[in-house]
Formats: sequence, C-alpha cells, structure tokens
Amino acid sequence: MAAVLLPFDADAAVDWQAFDGLLTRTADAGLVPAVNMDTGYVQLLDPGTRRRVLEHARACVGPGFAAGALVDDREGDAFDPAALARAAEEVAVHGGVPVVFPTHGLAALSEEAWVGAHAALGERCDRFYAFELGRAFVPHGRVVSLAAWAGLLEIPSCLGAKHSSLSRELEWERLALRDAKRPEFRVLTGNDLAIDMVMYGSDYLLGLASFAPDAFGARDRCWAAGDPAFHTWNDVLQFLGAFAFRPPVPAYRHDAARFLHRRGWIRTPRTHPGSPTRPDSDDEVLATIANRLDELVA
Repeated sequence: MAAVLLPFDADAAVDWQAFDGLLTRTADAGLVPAVNMDTGYVQLLDPGTRRRVLEHARACVGPGFAAGALVDDREGDAFDPAALARAAEEVAVHGGVPVVFPTHGLAALSEEAWVGAHAALGERCDRFYAFELGRAFVPHGRVVSLAAWAGLLEIPSCLGAKHSSLSRELEWERLALRDAKRPEFRVLTGNDLAIDMVMYGSDYLLGLASFAPDAFGARDRCWAAGDPAFHTWNDVLQFLGAFAFRPPVPAYRHDAARFLHRRGWIRTPRTHPGSPTRPDSDDEVLATIANRLDELVA
C-alpha cells in the first residue's frame, strides 16, 4: 500500500486533478492507494475535505483502497468510541478499508483500554487496520508494548496493523508473534528507513511509496519472481527514504511534493500550509535519485 500525497496548487488549494492522477498511477503500479493518511495531511484537513478525498478515491480506483479513520480531538480530550465508529463507517461507505488513525484520546488510554477500544470498533466494523505511529511523525503518536499489540490478534475484524515506530527490532518482535499466533494477520511496515522489512514477512503501507509507486511495483515484482534486481531497486528507494525521512520527519511531505513535481506528476511542489518544509538544497539530491530511478524504469 502507498500512502498517497495530497497535492496543492499555486493558490494553496487542493489540486484535485493532480490527486486523481496520483491515485490512478498508484493503482496502475499494482499498489493499494491509502488516502487520508499522514502523507495526505489527514490531521490538518477539515471533515469536508477528508470526505472529498474519499469520494475521489472511490471514483478513481473503486472499492478496496485504504483510508485513515480520524477523530478530530485535542490534547486532554477523552476518547470518543462513537466518533471513531462514525469515522470508520464513513470510510467503509465509500468502499475503503478503515485505518484507525492515532488521536489524543486513543494515546491517553491505558494499554488495556487501547486494546478494548479496537475490540469495540471490531464489533461495529467488519474490517479495519490498527495503527501504531511514533511521535517522530505526530506528537500524539503511540507505540504500545508487544503484550498490548498481541491483543489485536484476538480481534477477528482487525485485518492487520500498520507499525511506524521506525524500529526494526520492534517490528521483528511483532512478526514473530504474528507468525506464531495468526499468520494471516498483516504487519504493515511504516518504516521508511527500512523498506526491506518485506524480506522478513512484513507487508507495507509507506509514505515513501507515494514518491515512486512505479518503482515500488517493479521492486515488488522482482521479489515475487526471485529476481536479484530487487536489491538494486530497493537500494535506490532506500536512499530516497533515508534522505526524505530525516528529522524533522513530517517535512518528508515537502520532499514528496518536490519529487513528484520533478517527475511531472503534479503541477506544483506546494504542500499544506501547516506542514513543515525542506531547504532548496534538497533539490539536487532529489534530482540525482529521480534520474537513477528513471534509468531503472527505462
């Protein structure tokens, strides 16, 4: 899965035509588009814009995409299970699979209550993904203990969980437990600094895949075929990930916009006004990586 960037035009408005193009390119590359994720600024969007994102996803790729189910709350707010259920239902009604996006209320729960919140959602939603997100991405992110994470395996409607701690060790622990307890459960790596986690049994839902879904698709096909060219693709993409996802991590979205603009896939490198930016000096490195990918794609 690729967490699709939400592009903006020169007037700082969402460029819906460019967004449709990214959705189509992602699906054509063989990846599942994931919208209203951190890459799509979900926590910075108003409800109407989030809903329109879902409408465009359904229109461009049909049912089966993934989408963040977000509850708008603030620090100190109590967890609102009804609001989470409504957010998940909105995703499902549009044909998507909900991904429980971290919130202040969820982050403040005890680990037992955190598992219980997902179990309660599972009683109202027939399929969803959980989501551990490190604080490097958002201040209210949370990565739970392995014991708490194990509780997700007991929820039949929880298809899997995105894991974005940026830690190989924590993800390896989850994979071992998954393999022992529930092999069909998907561990969706969100580790843009270690995209070779697919070699150890993870699936993925990566913001990095938004930069170059065609290259990720080619890499994945090589892996499936046992083609050692997998490692060439992976090395170039990992160079891009290490560069773009350096601190401050949320600024990776600016590099994504500049990279996609350089490739001619979006019309401007603008980002959401509330998102941090990168220096102009990034352009030279991004150009070098883009040229290398173009050579491989050709």
